Amino acid sequence: MPFFEIQVLVMNMYALSDALFCIPVDVHTADLFEGIWTIPNGVSLNTYLVKGEKTALIDLIQDHPPAASEQVQAALKSVGVDFAALDYLILNHLEPDHTGWLREFREKNPRAEIIATQKGVNVIKSFYTIDTGLRAVKDGETLDLGNGKMLTFFEVPNIHWPETMVTWDASSGTLFSCDAFGSFGALNGRLFDDEFSETELLFFEKETLRYYANIVASFSSFVEKGIQKLSALNIACICPSHGIVWRKNVKTILDRYLRYASYGKGQGEKEIALVWGSMYGNTKKGLDALIKGIEAEGVPYSTHRVPDDDISYILTSVFKSAGLVLAMPTYEYAMFPPMAYAIDIFRRKHIQGKTVLRIGSWGWSGGAQKEYDAAVAQFKWNNLEPFEWTGVPAPQDLAVLEDRGRSLARIVKEG
Repeated sequence: MPFFEIQVLVMNMYALSDALFCIPVDVHTADLFEGIWTIPNGVSLNTYLVKGEKTALIDLIQDHPPAASEQVQAALKSVGVDFAALDYLILNHLEPDHTGWLREFREKNPRAEIIATQKGVNVIKSFYTIDTGLRAVKDGETLDLGNGKMLTFFEVPNIHWPETMVTWDASSGTLFSCDAFGSFGALNGRLFDDEFSETELLFFEKETLRYYANIVASFSSFVEKGIQKLSALNIACICPSHGIVWRKNVKTILDRYLRYASYGKGQGEKEIALVWGSMYGNTKKGLDALIKGIEAEGVPYSTHRVPDDDISYILTSVFKSAGLVLAMPTYEYAMFPPMAYAIDIFRRKHIQGKTVLRIGSWGWSGGAQKEYDAAVAQFKWNNLEPFEWTGVPAPQDLAVLEDRGRSLARIVKEG
């Protein structure tokens, strides 16, 4: 079963230099990334080639139809490289979207040495039952390809799997970073950051944040450690395995990831994410009053309804915002189920440091607050006093809610 059921697959070969090349694959599919996250604008999967006296392929892609291996072989042939003569396959990260046709690779090229960290080698053995031709490299170890191409491997564990490393080419200042510094979004025939318009770069900025919030958020402390570890390198080009290759404004993507890592530690932007669900409109009426108070204080906010809005976008807004409103009715003595699911995702992604206000209506009995308190007991949240009402909010309830909106906005604004 393929990782994605492909609707459109586009593969090209791009030269980074006379010795470095990229084969980006644009994937457009109705399937979900990791089986969870929507990718309405597609995603790119990037494979890289380094040519010295010997040749190395860096990271693979999933086993897409038409056969990925055939397209990679054709792309390599266009720059004079025989697939069967490749000397090395470097796997920075063993998630299946980067290793999906590894067994086919081994069948077509039994001579190439497959390089990964020791934990990566263990994954190769367990996932793909390949036991020979493997080389486990340690942090700082090098690989000499000849003709001045010396690659160095640095372990950056938990960005976002524990076996992850990056590959560094000092001669060109190129960092092959796999999932680090990646984003959602297909590239549509371009590759480098200086080939996109400001509008397009803004789109990729949003998709980079969404990618980080969905994929990397739980590991923000490791992102900071990884960037600190690489800070001594004179990086001129960053080549991730998803998204844009950064060659003009390298600092932009580094700073962006550091900012996102700060969100992961609870240092959100001075804005409020409102996540709400309503069965018959009564909770929504209360939320509308709350919004009036927020607007009166001039604090930016975003709104997301559960279950209508995709959890990928909800998580992204919550991740970056300092303030959070959770508006839900009581449903059968407990939380509104779609909200319970959203809160569980926040738990799994270690969303912390938020100032949170929970509001909602109830009918014959309450109960949502009790379940909510238990669900967020271990969160590092500043939970403000909740506010609930019976059925339709009365005028006095609406007045209280508007005031609560003002108060929350002031807390967020004053930071």
